[in-house]
Amino acid sequence: MDLNFDVIVVGGGHAGCEAASASARLGARTLLVTIDLSKLAEMSCNPAVGGVAKGQIVREIDALGGQMGRVTDRTTIQFRMLNRSKGPAMWSPRAQCDKSQFAREWRHVLENTENLYLWQDTVTELLFDVGVARAAARRAEEADASASQRLATRDSRAPRGVRTRMGVEFLAPNIILTVGTFLEGVMYCGRASAEGGRAGDSASHGLTRQLESLGFESGRMKTGTPARLDARTIDFSVLESQYGDAVPSKFSYSSDTHAVTDQLPCYLAYTSEEVHDVLRDAFADSPLFNGTIRGVGPRYCPSIEDKLNVFADKTQHQLFLEPEGRSTHECYLNGFSSSLPWETQWMALRKIRGFENVHIFRPGYAIEYDYFPPTQLHHSLETKLVPGLFFAGQINGTTGYEEAAAQGLMAGINAVRRWQGREPVVLKRDEAYIGVLIDDLVTKGVDEPYRMFTSRAEYRILLRQDNADMRLTPLGHELGLISEGDFADFERKKTRVESLISCARGLRVRIDDSQGVKVKKLYELLGRNEHTFSSLRLEIPELETFIQENEIDEIAIEAAEIQIKYRGYIEREKFIAEKLHRLEEIVIPNDFDFHSLQSLTIEARQKLTSIRPATIGQASRIPGVSPADINVLLVRFGR
Repeated sequence: MDLNFDVIVVGGGHAGCEAASASARLGARTLLVTIDLSKLAEMSCNPAVGGVAKGQIVREIDALGGQMGRVTDRTTIQFRMLNRSKGPAMWSPRAQCDKSQFAREWRHVLENTENLYLWQDTVTELLFDVGVARAAARRAEEADASASQRLATRDSRAPRGVRTRMGVEFLAPNIILTVGTFLEGVMYCGRASAEGGRAGDSASHGLTRQLESLGFESGRMKTGTPARLDARTIDFSVLESQYGDAVPSKFSYSSDTHAVTDQLPCYLAYTSEEVHDVLRDAFADSPLFNGTIRGVGPRYCPSIEDKLNVFADKTQHQLFLEPEGRSTHECYLNGFSSSLPWETQWMALRKIRGFENVHIFRPGYAIEYDYFPPTQLHHSLETKLVPGLFFAGQINGTTGYEEAAAQGLMAGINAVRRWQGREPVVLKRDEAYIGVLIDDLVTKGVDEPYRMFTSRAEYRILLRQDNADMRLTPLGHELGLISEGDFADFERKKTRVESLISCARGLRVRIDDSQGVKVKKLYELLGRNEHTFSSLRLEIPELETFIQENEIDEIAIEAAEIQIKYRGYIEREKFIAEKLHRLEEIVIPNDFDFHSLQSLTIEARQKLTSIRPATIGQASRIPGVSPADINVLLVRFGR
């Protein structure tokens, strides 16, 4: 075997799979090392992809040439477009998936990717070409050199490869760590605990200590999962059914996938005061409340005991019962994540209506793990301390399959760009939710597991789920991740949308109102809420003829209508984004000494030195850096 590679990806979760796939497809000889090849892209928590803001991310991954959307479409058992009652900027696709089929499909994709090699093992150590760099760093420290000088000496240290638990050394100049919850992972169920990255898999030891020795800062975070239930022991007749869309859509823009046809229902259930009493009686055994767990958990995905503690006045909480696949009786109880003793979980579940005779396949548990504050990264996801070393996924303090996959895709792209000696690809905040995600991580850091929301994006009218292909597919094609066939499909859709908008601009329509007969352009009529292409096409023969002759499908019609109806908001956001781009163009030298600017506040000098923003635009988004501080930087670096 040839043990030399261009890129090595450590970890086979959602981030690792996207990173390895992108790297190999871009021409780099790539190795993916993972603890268990049967659990590639394992859905360790809920069996679903997408949701509010997360669905937009999956569409963007697909538009760039990633695989998550395609794998989801091939394994979907229910599809829903969330927030349809709101404006299109809030529409978010979500799919329930067949959990085991999802992992099998990802393995099929990876095993059939040219240039990609798989190895089942655990990485215990990173190998570095230290040499002269170590001596230079020691001399700089002895001379009490500035932080920028010490940084420059460390930058000459480069990764050489990895060593595994089996003693194998694989070599590569670029390494992507996507280790999820495995770094020093510990699982808790009541007062019982065991090391592990998830149920059934051991933790990874050694990497945290090694990275800390290189100067990296680390921390602890916590997440959790609910009990899995046996559907044969649940009375579904008393639960409220929740069905998928009558006309389901799909995630991928590619014609290689199709919308689900045979959908399975989900169900709604509710806790009660009786359930809450059982849970509260065991709070003394909760590792969250008795001081056992030190890590910070996700604010927006709390455990059931957290809910009872924070929302003590609520008499019930809504739960979602979700099937884990077509060929299993296992169900996921969304909203009932817990680390209480398994007996408490079981007794509380039996107090829920419909669950009186429930059997648990496996109890819920919490997991605590190491992460590395992402302010230690460049926007390319390459670490500032060690060039050639990239972090992606939960190692950066994020939570969610979608956030991890997006980071993995960008890390894979940029690792190859580095190998090729080319500039990294960095998405702006007005270009993609992925750009918002990475900029938030690198610029603001995290103090709890980061989850994407539409409210985090200041340009969410521009960043809709329906136009991700218009925003990003040309870039994906330029990079080499979008095939010629898929790009031709994209250009046909773009042409249809543009031609329909042009038709609406030129077509005049006679309308009758209280003031008599008027002639208006169709474009103006569609700007009103009461008019749509669907309501007007049957009344306007010319419009129907144009749609039929140009083979304009419903997807293109919807895209054109959104652009027409929201044109004012869209243009305003574009204008604001263009103004702020000027700040992104003013570069701050990497070795600039912020302490030399006495006009900056002390807090600003400390924050700027710690994060080392690349531009004034990035500096303006750092918490603690005021508009007055930005004015000082503008004076220093030229307006």
